[in-house]
Amino acid sequence: MSRIRIGIAGYGNLGRGVELSVAQNEDMELVGVFTRRDPSTVSTITGVKAYSMECAMNMADDIDVMIICGGSATDLPKQTPELAKVFNVIDSFDTHARIPEHFANVDKAAKESGKLAFISLGWDPGLFSLNRLYAESILPKGKTYTFWGKGVSQGHSDAIRRVEGVKRGIQYTVPIEAAMDAVRSGSQPELTTRQKHLRECWVVAEEGADLAKIEESIKTMKNYFDEYDTTVNFITEEEFDAVHNKMPHGGFVMRSGMTGEGEKTHQMIEYSLKLESNPEFTASVLVCYARALARLSAEGATGCKTAFDIAPAYLSPLSAEELRASLL
Repeated sequence: MSRIRIGIAGYGNLGRGVELSVAQNEDMELVGVFTRRDPSTVSTITGVKAYSMECAMNMADDIDVMIICGGSATDLPKQTPELAKVFNVIDSFDTHARIPEHFANVDKAAKESGKLAFISLGWDPGLFSLNRLYAESILPKGKTYTFWGKGVSQGHSDAIRRVEGVKRGIQYTVPIEAAMDAVRSGSQPELTTRQKHLRECWVVAEEGADLAKIEESIKTMKNYFDEYDTTVNFITEEEFDAVHNKMPHGGFVMRSGMTGEGEKTHQMIEYSLKLESNPEFTASVLVCYARALARLSAEGATGCKTAFDIAPAYLSPLSAEELRASLL
């Protein structure tokens, strides 16, 4: 069987993660990286050729799946429907409230072109979404809780860096252990935003900056920190480089449910991830779903799909017989 030919649209942290993940999968090969930068300035990790984004439209016959590695705020709402006019595509769109809108736009473009698109794949949305679905279907009487972290929030870190006087900054979302323990106990607590997560900020201030003003600006920032217990820690640039140079993340999906006569038996489902590199893990999810996309496309599927629509067997390089013998 011929290998699945992969293209990467966008070459930041996620794109580099996809490049490395494709190299780990023997049934795939990377055709090229497509970038909005000058391709001559882009040096890839594996030596695969970089092309301008405009060149992608002329290479439709060379690529089975285009993995789009742009940002959810402004890139993916435009890029995914546009590229779905030419390629089978997959993205990690993660603005939860806008997923229905994004789905409709991509579905329309893919159906018109006869292509197949997968959206919102990663770990949340993606793997966590599946676990919420499984848990709520299995335990209809209960409550679902999602906790994120400990991990770097890129959006909140960017917000810190925009505060006057901040030279460098990073923010970690931290789940509160007492809240998770309350969920595990079966009490099914009602938890506020503040009760579920802490926010830890680490800041390198500009020389002579007003530290108290920086701290106050961060802690009172609307839509980012004002609803949380937030700590702001000032450190040197040397410590920042030594300690805060990675992008860890993770989290927990929990379902506390009751079964049996009188619904008196407590059942607990818990799924967790602990990631040293958020972009590398998200990339690995995208790559395994690219295999499913290629298979479903070969069967004639078109339009847009999410993790809810894709059978697990399509993700694995093993045959159905091998899966039944080794994993079932």
